[in-house]
This record gives sequence, C-alpha cells and structure tokens, in this order.
Amino acid sequence: MKNLIFKEGKKYTFSDYFDFNNQTEDIAYEFGYSFSSKVLELPTAKNINLNEIKKLQSTFYDVLPKISLNSEMAKRDFMIAPVLWEIIRHVDAKINVEYSIEVDNKLSGSLDYLLFSKRDKLR
Repeated sequence: MKNLIFKEGKKYTFSDYFDFNNQTEDIAYEFGYSFSSKVLELPTAKNINLNEIKKLQSTFYDVLPKISLNSEMAKRDFMIAPVLWEIIRHVDAKINVEYSIEVDNKLSGSLDYLLFSKRDKLR
C-alpha cells in the first residue's frame, strides 16, 4: 500500500515540504506532474555591461566576509537584495516581497520574492 503524502483536512505551507520524507517525484505526482532534473539553458542578454557585473561581484567579495549571515533575513538583506536591485534597474519588472499565495490546502504560504513583468497581471 502506497504511503499517503497529504493528510485529509491538513493545510500545508511551503516550509512543510522540507519536513517530508517523500521523494520529489512522488510529491510532484500527487499534484499531477512529473519531475526530472536537467540543466536549463536560459537566454542571455545581448547588451551586458560587464563592468557592472564585475562591480557587483567585487562588492560581494569585499563586504560579505565582514558580515555574519546566520539567518535567512540576513541573507536576504545583504546578498539577494542588491542582485534584485540590479535586475529591476535593467529590465521592465516589479518585485513583490513576501507575496502571499494560496493554491489549495496542499500548497500555501508566502514567496520571499516574486519578480514579474509590468505587463503581467497578478490576481
């Protein structure tokens, strides 16, 4: 008999999934999907300013050793935010921080960041 992943009537958040002992493939199957791992080849911009990238890298390597990153909030504040700032400086996008999402009882919670095109409409 197959082990049930979800208990009837229980509401699950994103963090609950880290406590599961089930295989990723089994969890995806419960949602009607399959799972596979592969390298993604994402499109690259044609007009990349390498100086800006090098400046950001240099800042990280100079500053990060001087900061104790013991929490997710610290990582967000000191590592992720500067990268996101650079992204929204160069693309026509908006960032929602702590974006609440509720799909159903099997999946709810909040996303740390949701980056979307200004052309996209969120419900």
